[in-house]
Amino acid sequence: MSRPRRPDPQPLATNDVHIAIAGTVAWAVALVVLLLVGLPSDERWWLGVCAVGTGIGLFAIWYVPRLQASRARLAAERAAKQGS
Repeated sequence: MSRPRRPDPQPLATNDVHIAIAGTVAWAVALVVLLLVGLPSDERWWLGVCAVGTGIGLFAIWYVPRLQASRARLAAERAAKQGS
């Protein structure tokens, strides 16, 4: 006989924008370091990887607050519908 399953813990509250900023800064630093150090011609694709990582990070910094606001708005609308 198995033990009863415990309830799932609540999700951790995180600041997703700070995480996106940290990742973006890391990619940007990597890009600058690779530009300063120089790469052999067959390894230059790493510059593109760093540039794309930085671009995606900038998009995330812009997008995440809008996503969180949208989710909060939908949750408030659902709560209002259930309350009425």
